[in-house]
Order: sequence, then structure tokens, then C-alpha cells
Amino acid sequence: MYAVLSDIHGNLQALEKVVEDMKQFDIRGIFLLGDLIDYGMQSNEVVAYIRNHLEGKICCNIWGNHERAILTPNYEGFSSERGVLCAQHTDSLLTQDTRNYLTEKLCHEGQEEVFLQEKRILAIHGSKEDPYWKAIAPDEVRGDYSAYDLVLSGHSHYSHMFTKFYQAQDPMHRNRHGVVFLNPGSVGQPRNHNPAAQYALVDFDTMAVQLRAIPYDVKAAMALYDGSVDDFYRMRLEMGI
Repeated sequence: MYAVLSDIHGNLQALEKVVEDMKQFDIRGIFLLGDLIDYGMQSNEVVAYIRNHLEGKICCNIWGNHERAILTPNYEGFSSERGVLCAQHTDSLLTQDTRNYLTEKLCHEGQEEVFLQEKRILAIHGSKEDPYWKAIAPDEVRGDYSAYDLVLSGHSHYSHMFTKFYQAQDPMHRNRHGVVFLNPGSVGQPRNHNPAAQYALVDFDTMAVQLRAIPYDVKAAMALYDGSVDDFYRMRLEMGI
């Protein structure tokens, strides 16, 4: 069983509960799909927790748009001024240890190919159209993924799992190749109207997928906000928006 986590966004309370939930399963590896930092008030603590508790099992760890924006720095992709100001505030708080980890241990391309248990996997924060800023959705996959067996993506903060069939020269499989698309949702800032911390599990032997939503102490995460960023980022945790 492999765990897929995305968009933790500096929410240590949510991450801790997800890792606690993972302990009941035989987790062989962990995919991290970007945006470990920003929005939440504990970006440094999230990175430290990952280094101390998950590092040995991570098989993929990529930049999201927030790592790219803050570490480049380049804030042009943000859709609102409050997003820019929040990212700049996070930038001002990051320790050198955190910066070193994000710079040295994460793939800067926003995507990485992994071959695992005879499956060709694409881990990507956004999509082929734009690895950082354009998300895959069931009605708009934004690119050609016919070369893969499984596509793991984040960015949207909306969980999904669906299969798309591509034409292929494969009579044994009726000339079709199925690609499974999985977005685990967001650990630290869900937007599907469910405030629970969300992640996914994949069994590569059976290709069974579990989309999991784990309750955590949302009020404790909200209490950490001190007015240094727009209150929207605090309030949205409670509503899952």
C-alpha cells in the first residue's frame, strides 16, 4: 500500500492526524505532490515533521506552485493580492533549514516519473499543460497521459479518481489503454466542503484506491492565525472551501 499526500499547506495538525491514520496500514511508500508550505501557520513545523517522521518512506517529493513561487521567487501566478501577501509572509518566516530541504530534497520540475511494480506513474502537482498552476479535473485532463498507467496530481484541493481510456495498438485489450487519474485532495486545506484532512491510498497489486478523510482539530489550527495574513485563510479551514 502506498500513501498519496498533497497540499499540506503548513497545517501540522492535519498532517499529524493523517500520519496517525496511515499507521493502521502497511505503507510501503509515500508520494508527496507539492505545496507543503504556505497558507497555514506552521510551514517550518510541517517540513520538520516530514523530515523526522516520513523521510525514509518518501518515493516522490515534488515542488508545488507555492514552493516555486516562494523559493524562486515569482508571485505572478497568484489570482489574488491576498495570496501574494500570504506567500510573502510565509517567505519571511521560513528558516534556512526549511529552505535547504525544499531546495535540495524536492524535485523542482513540479512533476516526476516513477516506475513501480510494473506501473509507469506520473506524479505531478498540476497538469501537463502547466505543472504548477493548471489542475487536472475529470472533465479537463489538460494533456496527453497515454504513456502512463497512473497519474497522481494535486493543486485543485478537490479529490477525484477516474479512468480514461486511450486508443492503443493492443488487440488483447481491445486496442485501449486505461489510465487511472487520482487526486488525493488536500491534507491541510480541503476545498470540497469537507474540512477533514484528506489523502489517498493505492494498492498497486490490485489498483484499488481509497480516498480518506480524517477529522482533526480544526479549531486548534485556526487558533494559530495571528492576523498576519488575510483572515480568509483561517476561516476557510472550518468550512472546507
